[in-house]
Amino acid sequence: MDTSSQPGLAALAAVGALVLAACSQTPSGQAEPSQPTSIAATQSTLTASPSPSASPNTSATVGAVVAGFPQQLLPLMTGATVVSSSFDKASTLATAALVGTVSAPTASVVDFYTKALEGQGFKAVPGDKVGGVASKDFVRGDNETVNLSVVEAAGVSTFTIGANVAVESAK
Repeated sequence: MDTSSQPGLAALAAVGALVLAACSQTPSGQAEPSQPTSIAATQSTLTASPSPSASPNTSATVGAVVAGFPQQLLPLMTGATVVSSSFDKASTLATAALVGTVSAPTASVVDFYTKALEGQGFKAVPGDKVGGVASKDFVRGDNETVNLSVVEAAGVSTFTIGANVAVESAK
């Protein structure tokens, strides 16, 4: 072996030892910082502080349709499970969003929501993808919009539908 490369190997080994010394192993085998973490620091990552820009009219929930959600405007597709939902009934435009999953192909999800929205006077905007993701936009009048995006994996479609509509339309 060439002895001129040994100082470089020694330096590399020293750096590796320093990196390993900075971490300790947990019983699960995952590396953690060896310095203790304070309880306050841990709690701050578990609790989100209110956003200064959040509207007092905003409500959201996980695993259910939030109270007041405009289910006539954005109906839940038959067989779908709600992942999360939110609703903000602001003074000029209301904002509603729903994330769900369903055991149906992407085309079925797009077809269901296209029919539901067109039945309420929305018009589909040309285009049906953004990159590799199915995405469809709808407009009604001058300022009401809805977007639907769908990703399918292993026979399950996860969809997000969001609307910005006149408050009187959010029923």
